[in-house]
Amino acid sequence: MLARITGQLRSVDDERILVEMGPVMVEALVPACDMPDLEHRIGETIERFTMLLLDGAGIGSTLTPRLLAFASARDRGFFELFTTVKNIGHRKAMRAMVRPINEVAAAIASRDLSVLTSLPGIGKRAAETIAAELAGKLDLFLDAPVIAAPMDAPTVVLVEDTIAMLVALGEQHAAAALMVERARSADPDADSPESLLAAVYSVRDASPPKPQAAQPAQAPSAR
Repeated sequence: MLARITGQLRSVDDERILVEMGPVMVEALVPACDMPDLEHRIGETIERFTMLLLDGAGIGSTLTPRLLAFASARDRGFFELFTTVKNIGHRKAMRAMVRPINEVAAAIASRDLSVLTSLPGIGKRAAETIAAELAGKLDLFLDAPVIAAPMDAPTVVLVEDTIAMLVALGEQHAAAALMVERARSADPDADSPESLLAAVYSVRDASPPKPQAAQPAQAPSAR
């Protein structure tokens, strides 16, 4: 298996990069979130953690090798997990990953459907499936939550009690901490574990409204 490449970045085009490795020029697909950084690194030596796939349209079709390249082994691991979800193929997943991997993982862990449905190609039903199938599997991909401002003693107790309630309800501790931090930002007036827990679920369940489908014109009734 081709697990890692190191070479000079020669070009960045749409979703592909070309990496020169001695006499060999390697083409690889990269996640959308990596493109802005790579566009400023042409001519530099880069290292990428890779996955080699054989892509085919169906039984009996010609298989085309495709190399996927990630900024870290952790990003590659998240991608492998992400594509275990039903109907999330490799190409769809690469295009959907427009946010940093840790942000996508945090959104899945906290069931933040508003973030998930903002990803290209991910509708509300797909977002719900992703959150349901990957729940409890994301600890390796979650960063510790960052507290925006110091908390006084009563707020620390409030946050810890709410996290404990979420853990008792089946949430992972890291995901629960992220959910509580988002809820505090959305409802800074929540002053009890119960009100903060309500804010957690309010934020979690929020998602962009679906556009209303145009109603077909009714044909005039026959007389």
